[in-house]
Amino acid sequence: MKSRKLGSAGLEVSAIGYGAMGAHIGYGASDVEGAAKTVHRAYELGVTLFDTAEMYGWGENEKFLGKAVHGFRDDIKIATKFGFVQDPTGGWNMELNSTPENIRKVAEASLVRLGVDHIDLFYQHRPDPNVPIEDVAGTVGDLIQEGKVGYFGMSEVGENLLRRANAVRQVSALQTEYSIFERDAEVLFPVLAELGIGFVPYSPLGRGFLTGQTKPAAEYDQTDIRSMDPRWQPGNYEKNLDAVQKLSALAQAKGGTVAQLALAWLLAQGENIVPIPGTRNANRVAENAGAAEFDLNAEDLAAISEILPKGGFGARYIKEFMPEWD
Repeated sequence: MKSRKLGSAGLEVSAIGYGAMGAHIGYGASDVEGAAKTVHRAYELGVTLFDTAEMYGWGENEKFLGKAVHGFRDDIKIATKFGFVQDPTGGWNMELNSTPENIRKVAEASLVRLGVDHIDLFYQHRPDPNVPIEDVAGTVGDLIQEGKVGYFGMSEVGENLLRRANAVRQVSALQTEYSIFERDAEVLFPVLAELGIGFVPYSPLGRGFLTGQTKPAAEYDQTDIRSMDPRWQPGNYEKNLDAVQKLSALAQAKGGTVAQLALAWLLAQGENIVPIPGTRNANRVAENAGAAEFDLNAEDLAAISEILPKGGFGARYIKEFMPEWD
């Protein structure tokens, strides 16, 4: 698979990465065995960026990923995240904590859970309004100096925090939702280019809507985030489904799938972009990896823009969970 550079600090990874979150949370009952086989298949196909987080199963996803990649750990890059504190009730009312003490605590725990001697890319999962970003960047910088972390990343932040953090420690990557359905992050592209920061879109297939395999919100289990995603609700769902059908026809005319079209569209938006689609299906991961060779010309990009000029219908989160950029 082709490789790409994430930022100007030296991090180089495959053009398509892998998001491990779905092995434990967000998409119904977990399938760890199937996900492990999928991770192995991703590696065989040339994927070298594997993404997890402390919050995904509160350590269980990191343990899973560390075990799954053990045989080829030195050939890949592992990204994980800090910044949330678990809701003691087991719900989603999590608190933010990016204090230097907690960053170090999470880093040490993640190293153990992953079974590694360093974390390749360490993201702040969400900005913490109670901790100056300079303290966050400085702490991760210290971990880099100590050899425990390779590169610093941020997630769901705006231009102000990116600039302030980058002034203390080079930010290698920004991770934010971005896809044919979700375009808000494009406002940050100029500052990413200026500062030499790579971009890692999560949910690059619109949480599965851009795979062509979807159903109305009411038909998903309550443990599945799509059961409450606004894009799956009546009114929005039908409009999005119509758009995906049109995109599918375009993809089929080029000999590919709508998922490959969606990922290739992301790759065409800039050389610093590395999407991390997640799946628990080995066939799906092969399909996703094939997007790296699925070229789109100017006519194709214009056709996609005509179908969805401003993205999909419906917000990416319900109001209570919508991230606010600074």
